[in-house]
Amino acid sequence: MFKGFKQQGFSLQYTALIVGSVLLLLFTLLFATASGSVELSIAQVFDALFCTGNCSNSEIEQKIIIDIRLPRILMAMITGAGLAITGAILQSITRNPLADPYLFGISSGSALGAVIVMASISTAAISLTLGALVGGAFSVALMLALAGRSAANIERLILAGVAVSFMLSAFTSLVLYYSKPEVAATLLFWMMGSFANSQWSELSLPAVTVVLGLMLFVFFRRWLAAVQAGEESALTLGIPVAKLRLFILIICSAITAVLVAHVGGIGFVGLMIPHISRFIVGAQIHRILTMCVLLGATFMIWVDVIARSLLQHQVLPVGIVTSAVGSLFFFIILRSRSQKDI
Repeated sequence: MFKGFKQQGFSLQYTALIVGSVLLLLFTLLFATASGSVELSIAQVFDALFCTGNCSNSEIEQKIIIDIRLPRILMAMITGAGLAITGAILQSITRNPLADPYLFGISSGSALGAVIVMASISTAAISLTLGALVGGAFSVALMLALAGRSAANIERLILAGVAVSFMLSAFTSLVLYYSKPEVAATLLFWMMGSFANSQWSELSLPAVTVVLGLMLFVFFRRWLAAVQAGEESALTLGIPVAKLRLFILIICSAITAVLVAHVGGIGFVGLMIPHISRFIVGAQIHRILTMCVLLGATFMIWVDVIARSLLQHQVLPVGIVTSAVGSLFFFIILRSRSQKDI
């Protein structure tokens, strides 16, 4: 069945999958907009979105949909898509199925930069973004410095990334420890991920960053596919693998930093969604990226719905939900593979 998904060129199965994924995303968007502490109907959502004259919704209902829920849902979509494509590209360029922004220390560095800014300077979005960008760039530079001349060796690079991730996480914990109790509580909640403070004015930077990153990944898709097939074959084709890998790390660092600055730390998305996408559409990088965008956005919206619906009058950090779902997902995979080996 899945052989058809992996064939070259256009296929009816692939088109059906994309159409189905788009429809699922649209349904999820409408359902999430209607769901919450104030239950609304789909008709009310449509009225709020497309009404140009006398709307049947009250002013409060319009405000709930347009000013509160939609920015939150769109931020969830952008975050899910961005983390998913970042994970897919890192897995492709390193040929390691466990690669994601956390494995390379990018998320930890971005979080440390943002936490330092929040604890000492400002909580403004632009300040957090700059702090996260500096932290992400520092983590990549430190990882490459630790790997040294062996940076071309994937195993050494990943080990250096893991070391950097743990080290920067320790520094983040140190900042939390010495922060004032009220500041530490705010930082801790932010670090676990949340879309609660999303506003229309804050959507543009994450959206532009993710779209530009996706465009660059698509532009270099042939090089990425060659590296994914094998580093030696890519070198024989004249592809500068080391420079490409560094460029990809920088782009992934920028995407992760911007997302972390706006929504905090959210794990497992960049690890889990690429696995699901690869299982559905095969190994072609452009198909994986397309599916990652759709599934990542859909998954993150559902995570946010669960986070604000699971407990009454209380919103869970989305990072808790993604970690729970992600660990369950890989437990199921491990069990299924163990049964096959028996």
